[in-house]
Amino acid sequence: MGLTPKQNSSGGKTSLGSITKRGNIYLRTLLIQGARSAVLTAHKRDDPISKWAYQLREKSGWQKAVVALANKNARILWAMFVRGAPFDARHVSVKPGAAQASQTPPLAAVPM
Repeated sequence: MGLTPKQNSSGGKTSLGSITKRGNIYLRTLLIQGARSAVLTAHKRDDPISKWAYQLREKSGWQKAVVALANKNARILWAMFVRGAPFDARHVSVKPGAAQASQTPPLAAVPM
């Protein structure tokens, strides 16, 4: 969608540039406009995404926060379409394998 930054890395130092601007221009514009509205009014809401957007805005500036939120929204939309699941604002993602690791007993408790 063109919402990921170009990476120019050298000598072990990572440097992220402007967004790639590949993909559908109209869809990217809609995502950016929606994210801009959400970031500029994030201080009025208390859901986890708004809190994250507000903290990012204070740390990195509102324009970077807008692109980051647009990227996050695109990923959320993709996951919703792929899984066929409704949006859950309180969802906490778990890395694959992390749920299995927490269910296995510790090594000392495994009978030999």
